[in-house]
Amino acid sequence: MHTSGKNDAQSCPASVLDLVARFDLHSGTYKQQTYNETQVRREFIDPLFKALGWDIDNEGGNAEAYKDVIHEDAIKIGGSTKAPDYCFRIGGVRKFFVEAKKPAEDIKQKREHAYQLRRYAWSAKLPLSILTDFEELAVYDCRVQPVRSDKASAGRVLYFRYDEYPQRWDELVSIFSREAILKGSFDKFAESSKRKRGTARSTSSSTSSTASPTMKSVSSRRRRRDATVFIQG
Repeated sequence: MHTSGKNDAQSCPASVLDLVARFDLHSGTYKQQTYNETQVRREFIDPLFKALGWDIDNEGGNAEAYKDVIHEDAIKIGGSTKAPDYCFRIGGVRKFFVEAKKPAEDIKQKREHAYQLRRYAWSAKLPLSILTDFEELAVYDCRVQPVRSDKASAGRVLYFRYDEYPQRWDELVSIFSREAILKGSFDKFAESSKRKRGTARSTSSSTSSTASPTMKSVSSRRRRRDATVFIQG
């Protein structure tokens, strides 16, 4: 089992620390109904997966058939075409979907969001996929056919809150980075996750608005970096 700690927070890229600090600072605004899914995708989810090594915007200029990421991919479900927000691929082969929601949504408890993601991934025969609004990120084992009445926790094998990203960064990297997929770590985790279906593990001990030790560390590191830039400038 992965153990979170200071080493993970230290390995977390500055770009992700900045995302976490910015979301924390303005979370009240981001959680309003007016802040929509497109905004959170562009401002938070896209850069999060860029930090995991994915060419979100096809900056490498790959042919359509070999792009790392397909936005609004098309899959057939029950005779109709559905469009998962992101499809992450290696060599044109689908590996996992990411379905995005706006931060005003409750990822942990809302069963219809979990059902939607699991239905997409089960139909595409993908073992794992992700549901996220950046504030929360849930990983689902999608090898069991979902039922609309399933609880949101059904099939959930990992759960993160945004302020856990720094301390659990190595955990995310070891499963969902592009490098992890190429090295087979994603497949190994998918195999091991068969024994953890239906869990909702989180290292968060509180959902209060009080800043966590990780957030304090993020803010402190950000202030030190900003101060260094000011002095050098």
